[in-house]
Amino acid sequence: MFIRPCYRRKNGKRHAYWALMESHRTERGPRQRVVAYLGELDEQGRLGIQMAAEGRNERQKKLFDDARPQWVEVDAARVRVENCRDFGGPWLGLELARRLGLSDFLEKTLPRGREEIPWSAMALVLLLCRLCHPSSELHVAEHFYAQSALADLLGVPPEKINEQRLYRALDAVLPHKEVLENFLKSRLGELFDLEYDLLFYDVTSTYFEGQAEANPLAKRGYHRPDCKQVCIGLVVSKCGMPLGYEVFAGNRHDVTTFQEIVAAMERRYGRADRIWVVDRGMVSEENIAFMKADGRRYIVGTPKSMLKKFERELLSEDWHTIRDGLEVKLCPAPDGQETFVLCRSRDRCEKEKAMHARFERHIEEGLQKIAAGCRRQRLQAVTVAQRVGRLLGKNSRAAGLFQVEVKTAADGRGSLEWNKVDAWRDWAALSEGCYLLRSNVHDWSDEELWKAYIQLTEAESAFRIHKSDLRIRPIWHQKEERVLAHIFVCFLAYVLWKTLGQLCLRAGLGHEPRRVFDELGKIKLVDVVLPTRQGVEIRKRCVTRPTDHQAILLQHLGLRFPSQKQMIDM
Repeated sequence: MFIRPCYRRKNGKRHAYWALMESHRTERGPRQRVVAYLGELDEQGRLGIQMAAEGRNERQKKLFDDARPQWVEVDAARVRVENCRDFGGPWLGLELARRLGLSDFLEKTLPRGREEIPWSAMALVLLLCRLCHPSSELHVAEHFYAQSALADLLGVPPEKINEQRLYRALDAVLPHKEVLENFLKSRLGELFDLEYDLLFYDVTSTYFEGQAEANPLAKRGYHRPDCKQVCIGLVVSKCGMPLGYEVFAGNRHDVTTFQEIVAAMERRYGRADRIWVVDRGMVSEENIAFMKADGRRYIVGTPKSMLKKFERELLSEDWHTIRDGLEVKLCPAPDGQETFVLCRSRDRCEKEKAMHARFERHIEEGLQKIAAGCRRQRLQAVTVAQRVGRLLGKNSRAAGLFQVEVKTAADGRGSLEWNKVDAWRDWAALSEGCYLLRSNVHDWSDEELWKAYIQLTEAESAFRIHKSDLRIRPIWHQKEERVLAHIFVCFLAYVLWKTLGQLCLRAGLGHEPRRVFDELGKIKLVDVVLPTRQGVEIRKRCVTRPTDHQAILLQHLGLRFPSQKQMIDM
């Protein structure tokens, strides 16, 4: 047992009260509980209670005999620091999980069986390791867990962590995916006052190392044709907070997943008056009809070819300037059921103009080389046509500019002639920097529709974080269930990432969770060894003191950093 101060404010003053504590073991490791509240104590009373709690007093009448502190002589030349471990990152991740209520939810949701270490604790190990140091389960078990302060924070000793237990934890977490998604949606909405009236959907892929023969979802697709992959469809809110996701076979095209994800989200969260925002890769007339049939609202991108229908509007001058370099224009559909928004960006125009010029140069240089080859040697027309096809395929952005004709001479020699199409160049000059949006939302202005669509970058940003900071790829698992569980753990880690991002925004720290996480991750946990004159070594487990910059970050985020005394008592 030991005593601990408890602070309370009363009438504007800070009072210290003392409590008698004892450590006890639980399913999740050692914990502390209050035995008795002792009220206010002077120095003699405090030291007396402390000595009695430690069992150094046999009789009550000697409780307050000696109030002097216990001193020992330490050999300063032999003081050393051992076992330096990462503390700031794991502690911050655990604080985020606790603030979300995720740690308590996992403890209640994951069933308790005959396992030695609770699955809820192992799930936190997977989650925090993915957030702090993304790597394989084998690397976590053999290296990172012991090199971090997770054993002190979670109460699970390093020798109890092995790759097989981590694999079993993946199996235990996956069946609760939908329950966890529902809980997180509700909890995040409460914490950050989120609105889910605008939903953004996009698809990415993650590839495998190995053949993944045991996984029916592992297929070759257009995202990554050189290896097997799975596709991930993610739904986020307008601030980028994830709402849910689904995993599809690697050979599914983006457009074929849209109806399935809409149905899944409506089944899970109900059909509210939401607006779906997707890019042009999700658009087909079948999907548009699906959205209209049940009165769903949408804002979607359109294929570039649809701009041809709005050539007259492109030529007119009645554009609405939203900001410098960006103009929009509302174009109601003839049937009145939809609204089209023409958008013209100066930066995008310059980019597309440079791309067209580059591809035009590549094609012209390539055609000249092919023609020179025809003059040097006798090439059949079929061979020449194949080379031309490959050249135009590699530079498809400007392929329409060239009209190429392969001819066969009387001696069988192939020859090449080409010219540039002025009509294509004129249309390119008119449409460069322009794109078209399509919506059935009639009570919004052109500016509001454009601003809603442009927030689709939040979904793209979510994928970048998954791939760079959380390293969702490549996938080393071969079984389907393990792959799905791996993706689910990455999703949960992304929720913690966005939670930190929202806390940074609320605290006025900008939208830089990576910089905050890296800075606080520099805080270490160390063992300070104090050799005494008597030959006994006193070992104190301490957290390095935060720097001024780190202390300011903690203060702004409203996080209370554990003191040295708290860490020693854990």
